Amino acid sequence: MFKTLIIILLSSVLVDNYVLSRFLGICPFLGVSKKLDQATGMGIAVTAVMLIASAVTWPIQYWVLNPLEMGYMQNIVFILVIAALVQMLELLLKKFSPSLHKGLGVYLPLITTNCAVLGVTIQNIIDDYTFLESMVSALGVGLGFLLAMVLFSGVRSRIDESNIPAPFRGLPVTLIAASFLSLAFMGFGGIVENIFA
Repeated sequence: MFKTLIIILLSSVLVDNYVLSRFLGICPFLGVSKKLDQATGMGIAVTAVMLIASAVTWPIQYWVLNPLEMGYMQNIVFILVIAALVQMLELLLKKFSPSLHKGLGVYLPLITTNCAVLGVTIQNIIDDYTFLESMVSALGVGLGFLLAMVLFSGVRSRIDESNIPAPFRGLPVTLIAASFLSLAFMGFGGIVENIFA
């Protein structure tokens, strides 16, 4: 069991990184990764929302939707749960960490529409994970999101200091850099499973 949880965690962080391999959560990845503190704050906030959303949606799916044969309502119910959680998180950040709340600005409400949060909750159900496995998966996906944000923040700071040819300035060089980071993470494929084989 412990071996399975470690594989789920490491795979979620490195191999199946939602931002770099599934391209979920690209909007905050490109929008908030300019400054390290904002990227870290966004990564932590998304990780917290993923954990809480997985903890709430798993019981809803298995104890409410499945017994009532209402699995077709999964997307709508999960979206409503995630929206409510983000609103609560925004209120807490506004009260206890005003600087982080101000720093995240418009991107905090965007967690509501962050498809990576919805994606992890649905993927946990599709993979038929237990509650504990779902939580480990959500933690891994959140840490993978945080890792991608922090690494890309460093890449973007180097890009800003570089002399980029005019046609590549702005979004083009950002997307090229993101593709190289994605290729780097593809190198982890097969390593995690082989470590524990």
